[in-house]
Amino acid sequence: MNSDVMPSIVRMDAAVLKNLLIEVKETVATDTIESQPSPNSSTFGIVDMWNMRRTAKTARSLWNK
Repeated sequence: MNSDVMPSIVRMDAAVLKNLLIEVKETVATDTIESQPSPNSSTFGIVDMWNMRRTAKTARSLWNK
């Protein structure tokens, strides 16, 4: 059975590798506005997590009917 497999080690020149490590292609979002949470908005707390865990359906609960 023949298969063409690419080698796992890629060989490149040191100059190309240095250029790849230096070059950064990112844009910085400087014009964004951070929204402030309103004072009457609710946050997710430990009680909410506890309620989710308490009311979650589990595989074991399906067998205990």
